[in-house]
Amino acid sequence: MIKLSYPNMAFDEQELIDTIEASNSKNYMVQGQRVVTLGNHPKKNSFDVWLRKRFPKKQDTKLADNYVIDALLKTGKFTATNDICPDSGRLCKSIRLA
Repeated sequence: MIKLSYPNMAFDEQELIDTIEASNSKNYMVQGQRVVTLGNHPKKNSFDVWLRKRFPKKQDTKLADNYVIDALLKTGKFTATNDICPDSGRLCKSIRLA
């Protein structure tokens, strides 16, 4: 389980792995760390949006912070990289399956 920065909030990293593996032949997801409301988030396919949709009470709060990214990296199942963002078409920070 990966704990978020907020009390009593966690998710199973296998859910994220399954989501990434089910995506269109990508083995990564952009981080998308943004301090904006969910409705104004520019990276709809990002890890931050993925988390916000799982925790509706915090949907307008940045959840994919460095604490969570570091916890994912420590599992050994992910690496931090830069990949093309499916929303912007630009190179962005991402988490890639190891």
